[in-house]
Amino acid sequence: MTASLPSIAPALDVDLRLTLQTAERVFELHSRFTSTAHRTALMGASGSGKSTVLMAIAGLTPSVRGHVRIGSHALLDSARGIDLPARSRRVGMVFQDYALFPHMTVAQNLMFGVHRLGTRPDDAQQERVDALMQQFDLVRLRDAMPRHLSGGQRQRVALARALATEPQLLLLDEPLSALDAPLRVRLRRELAEMLDRVQVPTLLVTHDPQDVEALAQSVIHIDNGRVER
Repeated sequence: MTASLPSIAPALDVDLRLTLQTAERVFELHSRFTSTAHRTALMGASGSGKSTVLMAIAGLTPSVRGHVRIGSHALLDSARGIDLPARSRRVGMVFQDYALFPHMTVAQNLMFGVHRLGTRPDDAQQERVDALMQQFDLVRLRDAMPRHLSGGQRQRVALARALATEPQLLLLDEPLSALDAPLRVRLRRELAEMLDRVQVPTLLVTHDPQDVEALAQSVIHIDNGRVER
């Protein structure tokens, strides 16, 4: 049975200003939006700045001005001198290609980031990873390497790894775009069911209207670095 969703998630308040310059172009990102939806889609054409917004929220882009707030908690507030490092933001991110560590097993991928490298995980950390492996049907795959996993299995591992740190916000960067059409249809449905279960506020980047219809409750359109509507 699918768990019921909370009607209102903590308010996500984003105002980002960033200039990116290459030899070919100068890109100005100035995007401001708020959302209290449990799942929000950031939609736009390729190159519109969607993934840049996600990277900035996660703390993976330097020299960002503005603010990012989840409820009353500020991850970034350049006016107040706040810029938490990525590891301190409690933001889980699933990258477009899933970015699993190829030299680590499924269990090791989930454990990465939960505990400090070079130390043994404590009981609570191990219990959380074990619970996620059970929840995402990964127990029989715990010793498998990423190269031996199907597309759907890699997606589940990436999502479980992002949730292992108990994030207050989940970021999904085009999580279905690398898949062929038949697999994308099935995994879209599975992803929707998984997001229903975990109940973590989610910001999803996509250019596919079918992703929006299946996965999002609110839609923000972005073009050339700016929110249109």
